[in-house]
Amino acid sequence: MLIKAGFDIAFGTNARTPMSALLSVHPSRNRDLQTRQSLVISPNVPSYNYVDAFGNTATRFALPAGGGSLHSEFIIADSGLPDTRAPDVPVHDVHELPADVLPFLLASRYCETDQLMQTAWWLFGGLTGRALIESIVDWVHNHITFGYQYARNTRTAAQGYQEGVGVCRDFAHLAVTMCRCMNIPARYCTGYLGDIGVPVCDAPMDFSAWFEVFVDGDWYTYDARHNMPRIGRIVMARGRDATDVAITTNFGNAWLTKFEVTTYEVVDEALRNAA
Repeated sequence: MLIKAGFDIAFGTNARTPMSALLSVHPSRNRDLQTRQSLVISPNVPSYNYVDAFGNTATRFALPAGGGSLHSEFIIADSGLPDTRAPDVPVHDVHELPADVLPFLLASRYCETDQLMQTAWWLFGGLTGRALIESIVDWVHNHITFGYQYARNTRTAAQGYQEGVGVCRDFAHLAVTMCRCMNIPARYCTGYLGDIGVPVCDAPMDFSAWFEVFVDGDWYTYDARHNMPRIGRIVMARGRDATDVAITTNFGNAWLTKFEVTTYEVVDEALRNAA
């Protein structure tokens, strides 16, 4: 299947403002791109890409006083298959894990394993393997009530646990934290997730957050907000939590004036031929 995705984001500024953005498709999906994917900045200012510490493609630039806009659109091929469940094998002993996944067992800015360790073991201490992972996902899905009115960019996993409300990032942070407490390496992901293979939601499209767990030598995708394997997920960035994968970071005074995301399956034959 083919998916068309993109965004239009605009900022106001009152002075030249350096920024960085994680708005490119993750390098692991570059081979699936059917059209060129690039970040168009208006007004046209110098920019350059680099690979960050987590393997994501980041872009640096500076918006002039008065602000500017960011735009991208592309077509990408997708298998059309739902997320693959982790194999039903025992959780790795920590000393057997590869060194590069150990950071995803540790506490981070939004994932306070020290505050939720006792709770995690009380809730899930008798489980192992796939049952442990999917019980965590089920529990988080039922524990947090979703609502855009609950969005708060400073909410941590422990606060999400206490408040019981949030948006997709809060589901991901709490699930990541519970997995790490149970010695399952878990990393936070952000990207596109359109209403493909599910009823169309009448809310405005947004970027989505989910997470991945390391099991038996590979990473597997889970989504505590939707609590079901989904089709057409397009990852942009991965990290320890939302700190590492912020879609934009401004080093100065900038404010959001426009935010539109689109993601849908291509069914128009002309678009297919153009790809």
